[in-house]
Amino acid sequence: MEPQQSGAPDSAPRLVTGLAGLAKNLFGLLLNRVELAGLELSEVRANFLKLAMVFALGIILVWFAVACWTALVVVLAWDTLGWKILAIIGALFTGLAAWVFSYARAIVDEGKLSMPATMSELRNDRDALL
Repeated sequence: MEPQQSGAPDSAPRLVTGLAGLAKNLFGLLLNRVELAGLELSEVRANFLKLAMVFALGIILVWFAVACWTALVVVLAWDTLGWKILAIIGALFTGLAAWVFSYARAIVDEGKLSMPATMSELRNDRDALL
């Protein structure tokens, strides 16, 4: 009489096949997340460069404002009519500097330097795996 075989030899190939499929799906998921992070990172980089340029322009405008307001104080002390043009130029540069810095703050406040889709997907993956 032949010994009875359990389902072990039959289930082992299915287990290996299932584990291979799981590994393939996990690798695909990881690759998908890396691609998404790469896309968002390039967008963040572009926004960061824009913010850096706006910040540099803002610094230059602030220095112009400081120079013009300082010149205004000097001219006002001389009791001439030239102070009016310096007041206009000083106010113009001060207004431009305020606008540039408010624009930079709006970029930061809008969250354009974050990666919301990638972080959301990673949270979803974490929740699904736990």
